[in-house]
Amino acid sequence: MKITPRCVIALTWTLKDTLGEVLDELDEPVEFLLGGDDLLASIEETLQGHEAGDSLDLHLEPDQAFGDYDENLVFLDPRKLFPLELEEGMTFDGTALPAGTTADMPKEKIYTVTEIYPEHVVLDGNHPLAGIAIRLSLKVESVRSASEAEIGKGSMGTGFFKLEAQSMGNSTLH
Repeated sequence: MKITPRCVIALTWTLKDTLGEVLDELDEPVEFLLGGDDLLASIEETLQGHEAGDSLDLHLEPDQAFGDYDENLVFLDPRKLFPLELEEGMTFDGTALPAGTTADMPKEKIYTVTEIYPEHVVLDGNHPLAGIAIRLSLKVESVRSASEAEIGKGSMGTGFFKLEAQSMGNSTLH
């Protein structure tokens, strides 16, 4: 079966930056819904017409992947507003930031704690791979038609290309 919109594909891959550093590796096949929210549009477009067994090497510039880095999405907020167990790498959903944080932070973003100082915390609303060109070597392991239920969900639940925050107490942390 050839890959078309609204099908489910299982992929394995190696994701690297342009210097060759491995950023992510999928050794076991993982299913993704094409035409949903699982993959970047540039990856879906490239996969069209391929079939199980095909291998592809993609080079994606930032505008085809996670966007350019936007320094206007970096915020400093008082350390006292955050939980004591705060660690670098934790994430906060923009809709559930602690009261008193910078008022003009876009609510639709996920903010990653990138630095912690005694008096303030640095929150970054950019995707961790923003501004980075990536190389993706992938193999199509299988292709099948998507069920109506899968199409209705819009995802196979494999959020590899999206940041998500998880609830923990009164704050949203990851």
